[in-house]
Amino acid sequence: MALDECDPTTFNAVLGPDFCKNVALAFVLPFATTFDHLFAEAAAGAPDPGWDFEPDSVTIRKGTPLIVVNQGGEPHTFTEVAKFGGGFVPPLNGGQATAPECAGGFKDVTVARTRILQGSQLQVTGLSKGEHLFECCIHPWMRVTVDVK
Repeated sequence: MALDECDPTTFNAVLGPDFCKNVALAFVLPFATTFDHLFAEAAAGAPDPGWDFEPDSVTIRKGTPLIVVNQGGEPHTFTEVAKFGGGFVPPLNGGQATAPECAGGFKDVTVARTRILQGSQLQVTGLSKGEHLFECCIHPWMRVTVDVK
């Protein structure tokens, strides 16, 4: 599950109408993250813990599809990386180098295929046995380790 706490007022003012669709948090400002606050926290090396993949690790059997649901208000990616790193929005990287798999952003078809829009889901299949690392290439602290048995 992909979660975030975007504040619709501040995110939509910067990114365009209807970008943040976090209806549940629209009027609960102490729990919503403003656009400026998200960037300030990431720059300080303490990204917002409310923006996360849950659970942080999962174990599945080989052949089992992994279904990721975006229950947040923003788009995310669920991109497999060889090593966790930064994403394609440098100010959100907290000083980490961009993971090579994220470097092209949405211009890279491989990254674009891992996008999960608000309220939608992504199915990952065909994972080999072993450990797989996934992160959001937009909000790179959103990470999950998948162990395939």
